Amino acid sequence: MSAYSLSDFDFNLPQERIAQFPLPDRSASRLLHLDGEQIIDRQFADIVNLLQAGDLLVMNDTRVLKARFYGVKESGGKIEALVERVLDARTVLAQVKASKSPGPGVKIRLADAFTVTVGERAGEFFTLHFDGDVFELIEAYGRLPLPPYIEHDADSFDETRYQTVFNKVPGAVAAPTAGLHFDEKLLATLKARGVNFAYVTLHVGAGTFQPVRAEVLSEHKMHTEWYTMPQETVDAVRATRAAGRDVVAVGTTSLRALESASQSGQLEAGSADTALFITPGYQFKTVTRLITNFHLPKSTLLMLVSAFAGFEAIRAAYAHAIANEYRFFSYGDAMLLTTQARAQ
Repeated sequence: MSAYSLSDFDFNLPQERIAQFPLPDRSASRLLHLDGEQIIDRQFADIVNLLQAGDLLVMNDTRVLKARFYGVKESGGKIEALVERVLDARTVLAQVKASKSPGPGVKIRLADAFTVTVGERAGEFFTLHFDGDVFELIEAYGRLPLPPYIEHDADSFDETRYQTVFNKVPGAVAAPTAGLHFDEKLLATLKARGVNFAYVTLHVGAGTFQPVRAEVLSEHKMHTEWYTMPQETVDAVRATRAAGRDVVAVGTTSLRALESASQSGQLEAGSADTALFITPGYQFKTVTRLITNFHLPKSTLLMLVSAFAGFEAIRAAYAHAIANEYRFFSYGDAMLLTTQARAQ
């Protein structure tokens, strides 16, 4: 039971601190290094000196879908659909905005290119049945869904920069943004220095942007996301830990996958839905360091990093970042955190 309530995770962020565009060079971001309670201003490229040979970087290889569609119902009513999850080769779950919610059997023409049929409701989502291969139609006719706080429509630059260079498995509707700071050159430098790499897949859902609304945190219903933990990643983590080196999660999504797959007490391979809600007091089982961007006020991710590095330490780091004009959120700067247990 967390001793904290929702209002503890609120902070005032000036609008101009929200990064609207990515930097031309991926690894040119700043890096706020939080070492215990010490705050050090660095550049992201300094990461090569902050990791050691034998450390393991665990990265999320999900690929962001062009998940946003505009369309019309048979009645002529306009709709907007955001694919949340691909269920199979012809079926998705989607958020649908319309003046009147479409019922089962209603046909919707998307992007003036193909037709979907509305199926059963699944909570807040609609099941949509496509008339062709889901991934092909999404890639051909969808639009990249930038986060709600980014005020321009996605262009060709965004289509490159809102994907990691190691993306592989399509299925996310939001990027694992800590991974956006890595380019091929930086990865090659890390590899040459003896840093090891492993991958998980967690398909980030639109729920990642939803603020928590329950003042009592235990009353919050966490959104679910699908992850896969490969056996080779489990083996790499075990070897890293046995050698006394750090397991470094690249992003909160990688951390959620690693910790979700560790709930038995040790990391296990497999695929599952996770609704793991990490708040201060959580005991981390696998991850010892975390690379992450800055997170939204009152968000589950701010609670996660507060659990990881310490509530007061994160509060001080965010105040420092705002005062020193760091760039916030998906296209913003990064942090390097160490778990409280290891920092002591």
